[in-house]
Amino acid sequence: MPSLPIVYSTHPLHPHATAMLNGIATMKVASALDPETFVRESRDAAALVIRVPVPAEMFENAPLLRLAARHGAGLDMVPMEAATRAGVLVSNVPGANARTVAEYIFFAAMALLRRFRPIDRDLRAKGWLAGRVETVHGRELAGRTFGIVGMGSIGRAAAMIATAGFGLDVIAASRSRQSLPEGVGWRTLEELMAESDIVAICCPLTPETRGMINADRIGRMKPDAILINVARGAIVDDDALLTALRENRIGGAALDVFDTPPEPDHPYFSFDNVLVTPHMAGISEESMERMGTGAVAEVIRVLKGGLPVNLRNPEVVEHYRQRFPEGLR
Repeated sequence: MPSLPIVYSTHPLHPHATAMLNGIATMKVASALDPETFVRESRDAAALVIRVPVPAEMFENAPLLRLAARHGAGLDMVPMEAATRAGVLVSNVPGANARTVAEYIFFAAMALLRRFRPIDRDLRAKGWLAGRVETVHGRELAGRTFGIVGMGSIGRAAAMIATAGFGLDVIAASRSRQSLPEGVGWRTLEELMAESDIVAICCPLTPETRGMINADRIGRMKPDAILINVARGAIVDDDALLTALRENRIGGAALDVFDTPPEPDHPYFSFDNVLVTPHMAGISEESMERMGTGAVAEVIRVLKGGLPVNLRNPEVVEHYRQRFPEGLR
């Protein structure tokens, strides 16, 4: 009996996703999260499931590799040129955690507006009355202008919650005015930064967006405005943001994504008006199931001879057909 194809995942998957592979493929999970381990352990894989950035070398000398399935939406973790050059299909699961990320945005906004960090710290360290001192400085969401940078699935989910759930005035900066839902006003990025009380960064990381939230744009923000980044760390200029925070020129920031995860002594941790979280915005029990089962469904589709529903490099199909002439319907 021939052995089952191997599906190599950078992380364990939701149990429901793993169960989908029973009798179809053998699941193999990375033993460590470093490039050398990924390359060494994935050589015999027919498909990859990716949750962290992986090296281009994974696509070299990998004759059995058919698919790289992104466990989520962002393709910046996949070396697209290397995959396409190697004749490997790439898919993702767009929108699977959009609601999850959008909910985080409002969790973070309310935590900052209601001054949760200093209140929680003083309550635990000094007692009830000390914890109540900061409460009089808390602010409400009502009546504020909510600015969204990027109107993809996360931006649209955030706009829906903002308007239907909190009655906020919503504006957005997007490449296309046509992408904006009804009731959302279009602005240039400069106008959005100046008008918004809350700025949510929801756009993908591209060469154009890298460093886009720079000193000039942060300098346009209102003195009490807050910045929330749930996109990618490299979109925000850390030095510019730190300078604005040190000089009390903005109201605060919630940062869930970083180019390099901050060490415990990072300056961000010294601010009461900064919320730092470990790339958790898109992670919940429900979203992990949706992303895992979505990625595995694409794997199964390819292993059975089909194309991914969410194929992200369609130009590779002819090369893929040459590599696996029996494996494409």
